[in-house]
Amino acid sequence: MISWKPSTQHLIIFTRYPEPGTTKTRLIPALGEVGAANLHKQMTEQTIFRVKELQRTTRVSVEVRFTGGNLEKMQNWLGNDLRYESQGEGDLGARMERSLINAFNQKAARVIIIGTDCPDLNSQILTTAFEQLKVFNLVLGPALDGGYYLIGLQQPIAELFTNISWGTAQVFVKTVEIAQKLNLSISYLQTLADIDRPEDLNPTF
Repeated sequence: MISWKPSTQHLIIFTRYPEPGTTKTRLIPALGEVGAANLHKQMTEQTIFRVKELQRTTRVSVEVRFTGGNLEKMQNWLGNDLRYESQGEGDLGARMERSLINAFNQKAARVIIIGTDCPDLNSQILTTAFEQLKVFNLVLGPALDGGYYLIGLQQPIAELFTNISWGTAQVFVKTVEIAQKLNLSISYLQTLADIDRPEDLNPTF
């Protein structure tokens, strides 16, 4: 089997296998276990669709980092034409840092991580992010809830993923603070809404 290599521009998608009861747990009070899992399934599929749109105009390799389920379940869900890797152990920061190190070790030059919670993230924003990453050390897509929906780097920087309270409204501010202390050049994308909690839901879902 030929060993897989990312291209110069590499995109990592963080998601979870949509199992009722373990998926989008903060939305279960509003949607129920099946409804929350179905929403996550729908948003992940939409993200994959947008990423495939990006690949039609931009040379970018893609991998899906997943939790829950297994490789076979992920392939049955999203297809065999994507690369899948388990997110592994640790908090979100440790899992993101690990995925970045892996991509850079395999000679990627610009790596972006996104989640699947942001319905307004489209191929144009992703194109812009990769363009900005040619110039800036760090690209961030701020989310309305105080986190970020996208992070892009030219090299792995462990400090950006440690001592951060993931899932809180301080994630974006804290990340910027660390980046400024490290004298990183930062490019900011437009602010978008994440769908994480009942108050984030709108009539389109």
